[in-house]
Amino acid sequence: MNTFDWRKLGLLAVALFAAYQIGSTMLLSLNGFLMILLLAWLFSIAMEPAVSWFEERGFKRGLGAGVVILGLLAFLITFFATFGGLMFSQLSQAVAALPDVVISVTQWLNQTFALSIDSQEVVSSLNLDSTSLAPIAASLAGGFFALVTGLLTFLVNFSTVLVFAFYLSAEAPNVRRGIASWLSPDKQSIFITVWDIAVKKAGGFVVSRVVLASISAVAHAAFYYMIGIPYWLPMGIFAGVTAQFIPTIGTYLGVAVPALFSFGPDPLDVVWIILFATVFQQIENYILSPRVSRATMDLHPALALAAVFIGVAIFGPIGALIGIPIVAAVIAVLGTYGQRHDLIDGLTAD
Repeated sequence: MNTFDWRKLGLLAVALFAAYQIGSTMLLSLNGFLMILLLAWLFSIAMEPAVSWFEERGFKRGLGAGVVILGLLAFLITFFATFGGLMFSQLSQAVAALPDVVISVTQWLNQTFALSIDSQEVVSSLNLDSTSLAPIAASLAGGFFALVTGLLTFLVNFSTVLVFAFYLSAEAPNVRRGIASWLSPDKQSIFITVWDIAVKKAGGFVVSRVVLASISAVAHAAFYYMIGIPYWLPMGIFAGVTAQFIPTIGTYLGVAVPALFSFGPDPLDVVWIILFATVFQQIENYILSPRVSRATMDLHPALALAAVFIGVAIFGPIGALIGIPIVAAVIAVLGTYGQRHDLIDGLTAD
C-alpha cells in the first residue's frame, strides 16, 4: 500500500509560495514599466491612421511615425511656450482661491435653504486651509519650467512612452509577424483578427476622444474668456477633457467646477456656463461626434463608467484615460467571436 509523501507535498507548497512571492514582487517592481508599455501601445495604435496615411503615399513607416511624434512634440512645446505661464499662474490662483469658493457656496446654501453650515469647519475638514494649499500654489506659480524641474520623473516616463510608441508603430508589421510566428497556423488568423480589431477600435476611440476633447476645450476656454470667468484657460481644458474621457459624470464635472469658481465673483456667470454647456453638448452630439467617431464603437454608459473606475483602481489616475479604449477593444473582440442567440418570447421587445 502506497503511503502519501507529506514531505514532497510540503516542499511543493513551499516552492509554490516562494514562486508566488517572487512573481508578486516582480510584478510590483515592473508595474511602472508595464504601465509605460501599455501607454506606448495605446499611443502607437492612436498614431496608426496618420502613419498609414504616410505609408500609403510611399513613405516608410518609421518616417511616418517619426513625423507624427515630432509633430506632437512641436505642438506641446508651442502650446506651453504660449500658454504655459498663463495656465499655471491661473492654476495657482485657483488653488489659492479654493477656501473662498467653499465659503461662498456654504454662505449661499445657508441663506437660500436656511441652513447653519459652518464654512470654516468645512474648509478645515477638507484640508483647504492656507497652510496646506500654500506649497501647492507656490509650486504652480513657478510656471511651466519650474514645474518641469520638479517633475523630472514624469518627463523621463513621457520620453520612454514616446520611444516605445515610435518603435511599436514603426515596427508594427514585424511585431505582429513575430508574435504570430509563435502560434499555430489556425491560431494565427484569430490573432490577426484580434490585432486588427484592437487597433481599429481602441485606436479609433483614442483619436476621436482627443479630437473632440481639443475642440471642446478650445470652445469652452474661448467662451469663458469672453464672459470674463476667472481661470478661464485651465477651466476650459478641464471641461473639455473630463467631458470626453469620463463618461456620464464627466460633462457634469466639467460644468460644476467652473461654475463653483464663478459663483463668488458673479453668480450670473453660472447660468451662462450651464447654458453654453447645454448648447455645446447638443452640437457635439448631433454634429461633431457622428463625424469624428465614425470608426469607433459606442459603449453602454454604465459599462464605460465602470471601465473608468476599474482603470483608476488598477492603474491610478491614468487608468481613467486608458480604461475605456481597452474595454472597447475587448468588447469588439467578444462581439466578433461571441455567439448570440435568439430571444425567447418572454424576452422580446413589445
